[in-house]
Order: sequence, then structure tokens, then C-alpha cells
Amino acid sequence: MAIGVQTYNRGAYTQRDRLALSERMPRVSPLSARARTRIAMFVVAGMDLLALSALVVVLASGVSAWWVWAFPVASVVLLASCGHYEARIAPSVAHELRSLVACATAPLIVLALVRTTSIAFIVEAAVGAALAVPILHSLSYRAVRAMRSRGLLAERTLIVGAGQVGVTLSSTLERHPEYGLRPVGFLDDVDDEGLPLPLFGGVELLEMVLSEERIDRVVVAFGATREAEMLETIRACEDASVDIHVLPRFFELGVAVDGKDVDDVWGIPLVRLRRSLGSRCSRVAKRVVDVSLASLGLVLSAPVYGLLAVAVKVSSPGPVYFRQKRVGQHGVLVDVLKFRTMEVHDGTDVEWTAEGDHVTKVGRLMRRLSLDELPQLWSIIRGDMSLVGPRPERPFFVEHFKSQVPHYDARHRVPVGLTGLAQVRGLRGDTSIDERARFDNRYIESWSLWRDLVIIFLTVFAVLRDAMPFFSSGDEDATQSVVVNEVEDEQFDLQPEVVVTATRPRPPAKPWYPTGSEWDQVASAG
Repeated sequence: MAIGVQTYNRGAYTQRDRLALSERMPRVSPLSARARTRIAMFVVAGMDLLALSALVVVLASGVSAWWVWAFPVASVVLLASCGHYEARIAPSVAHELRSLVACATAPLIVLALVRTTSIAFIVEAAVGAALAVPILHSLSYRAVRAMRSRGLLAERTLIVGAGQVGVTLSSTLERHPEYGLRPVGFLDDVDDEGLPLPLFGGVELLEMVLSEERIDRVVVAFGATREAEMLETIRACEDASVDIHVLPRFFELGVAVDGKDVDDVWGIPLVRLRRSLGSRCSRVAKRVVDVSLASLGLVLSAPVYGLLAVAVKVSSPGPVYFRQKRVGQHGVLVDVLKFRTMEVHDGTDVEWTAEGDHVTKVGRLMRRLSLDELPQLWSIIRGDMSLVGPRPERPFFVEHFKSQVPHYDARHRVPVGLTGLAQVRGLRGDTSIDERARFDNRYIESWSLWRDLVIIFLTVFAVLRDAMPFFSSGDEDATQSVVVNEVEDEQFDLQPEVVVTATRPRPPAKPWYPTGSEWDQVASAG
């Protein structure tokens, strides 16, 4: 008999439904299944550490140097960084074998290169690690599957999409408890007739249902709701402590890519959404890098910083700094600090590009070299900004862009940055807002610490490259500007009374990153 309701009023569905669900769900302790699974994976990490340490004890009996004991620790750290201790739906040693062996033995290769170590020890330890780690993981995965089958690690799972594929997935999960997912209901804009589980309502209720039903995992399957309508709702739930998986369309044709983010559930691929910046560890790591590099930048640039402050003060009347309210993470207003590059005047909050007669000679030079941005290092140390992230915009324009540019507001999920992926692609100044938002959201979805470092490097290269034409040609006007009064911008629907400064189209710029031939020139010059 079908169990379902048409609407979800903060958990107010029928007692019959609650009873049916309680019968389906195994009794568990107050400790959530998600927490119990994580504890189990911590135990696996401990077992790896003990096994590799035992290898050192057996094989390096005559070696007492500390660096020998760094091998098991480094191996476990590598295994963790590659995701081998994450709670996978369908863990498989056969699928992970190459990565397991590489992580377990890589520290030994480094050890052989930097230290005078017995070749026999290196070979024996590598063979032992290559055998021990996969065997331990195989036993651990078997134990996890056994506990899941008994309901000890069953995670409450919500299926978004009540179509045929979603219903098939729910029945598959119920027939195969070894995957550890216990479906509790659907979200979709359809009738509940014939559904095997409760229908809590439409996709817009996702955030509420996650809280009310204590959901551990979300699976996005096919349904009546369009993907464009689901996108913002799913992004709004990124701060929730749930894992989100997507069942890709046309998976029957092999569309789903194979990788560590894909789990095979009885022939149905589930792709785990990467939410790198959603984890606490990622945010802490990014913050540590921000504070360290911003502090180092302030120290190294102190002489130039002082000279610029004096130059701004003597170039024209007014303060050294220019402060402006910009929209930061989650829409919170932050103070953005810059060296003042213009004469003091009104209206900068409603001018799209402030150029023309107001810019001082010193200011034009600083803008060309991006030196006016140096004071934002203080904002990074305070925590208002990050080194890398979407560039902050003024509230006036944010309100217009949100209604005109798709997914523009989604870029405010992370702290705003001094530079970003859009900027190193040449999208700065009077360029497409649509393309900027696309690159900003792409950066957020695929964030990694390494990508941040690459963007910082490309930014430095871009600033140096952008400065060359200024000094070689002596042309101080990078763009020609024209002030338009009482203009209604068609693209962003600005009000007629707003004063907008627009720039004439510039010729296509060369990429802000070195091409292959340019890398060869740099290498030969060095």
C-alpha cells in the first residue's frame, strides 16, 4: 500500500505514515548512523597506522632514526588526503587498489631519495605496505557492509525525484541494505499515488525536510522538477551536514564518469557532489593560507605601501584610503579598503566604471599595476575577504544583477576575494557579468587549495604582464571612457536617473596566462 502525502507542514504528516516509517527503520542508538560510520573509518585509519608501524618494527630493527617512523604517518596522511577514509556507499578495494598501493608506498620513494637508506628495507617495506593496506581495507569494507546489513550503520536517505528511476532506486536500496542507505521519502512536484514511500512535498521544501527528518544523505534522481529550479535549492543546502549524490541522466549509455566520487549501487551510478569549501577542514586550511600569505605580503610590500600612501596624499586633497561597502559572503556588507585613485567626488556607488577626469595621475598608475588593491590585505587578515574568491560588488549593482544574471547570487556562498578565476581569465573592468558569475560558481564548485595557489601565481603574472604596455608605450589611458547621463541600461535594467560610466568596447585581450611558446621563452631566458 502506498504511503504518501501531498504537503509537508514541518513534519505534520499522518500517524499511519510515522508508524510505517518506524517499522521500516531499524532501532539505532542516539549516536547517528553517519557519526558511527565516520568512527568506523577512523578505526580503519588506526589499523593502517598500526600495520605500517609494525612493518617498521620488523624490518628496521637496526635503524633508530626518526625519519623511518615518518613513513607510516606520511602514508596514512596520503591515504586520508585521497579520500580512502571517507564513508563511501560502495567501497571496493578492486576499484581503489592502484591508489591504495601508491599512497602506501610513495613515502618510501621519497625516503630513498632524501636519506641514505638500505635498499633492502625500502623494497621489503614497499612490498609489505602494498600487501597490508589493501588486505586491511578489504577486511574493513567487509565488516562495514555486514554492519550496514544489520542496520547498525543505516543512513536516512531522501530521494529528490519521484519518477520511475527514483522509485527504482528506492526499491533497490531497500533490497540491498549493505549499501547503508535507508530511503525515508521523496521530494517532487507530483501526486503521491502509487509511491512506496511518503512524498514530503516539492523541492523547495528540501532545507526544511533535511532538518525535520534528520536526513544523512540526499540522492537527486529524475523527477518532474526541472534541473534549473532544483539548482538554487540544492546550493542553498550546502551548509547542511549531509552528503548529496546525483544520479546522472543517460547513465545507461555510460555517461557517468568513473572516479572516486562515483559509487555503483547495484548497477546505478551515484555521483557525489564535491563541496570542498563546505567542509570545516577546507575552510580552516583556506583561512590559514589567507592569513599567512596576506601577512607576508604586507611585510614584503611595506616600503612600496608607504611610498604609495605618501604619493596619494600629496597628489590631491583627500584621505589616503578609499572605503566602500561591498556585498560579501551570504550577502553581508563588508568594508573594502583601497588606496584612493580619484579626486574626492560624489556618486561612486552608482557609477559602473569610474574613469575620466576624476582619476589622478598617481591613481591611474596604481590602477594599471593593481597597486590600489594592496590595502585589501588588511581586510583579508580581518576575515572580511579571502585571497581568492569572487570579487565583491556594490549593493546597488548586486540587487540588479541578481534579477538579471542567472545564478549571480550563488557566488556569495564563499568569502569574496582579492582575485579570482574570472579575473585571471581576463574578466575584469567592463566585461560580461554573466561570464564572471559562471567562472565564480565554477571556482566554488571545484575549489582546492592547489587551485588557489595557481590563481595567485597567475594573478602576479597577469599584473606584471598588464604593466608592460603601460611602460613601453607610455599610454596612460588603458580605456576610453564616456560619461552617460540619464541612461537606462538595457541589460541590467538600471533606473534612468542613475549616472553610469560606460567604457567603449576594447579589442580582445590576450590571455592573462602564458601560452606554451611563452613558457619556452621564459625557460630559455632563465
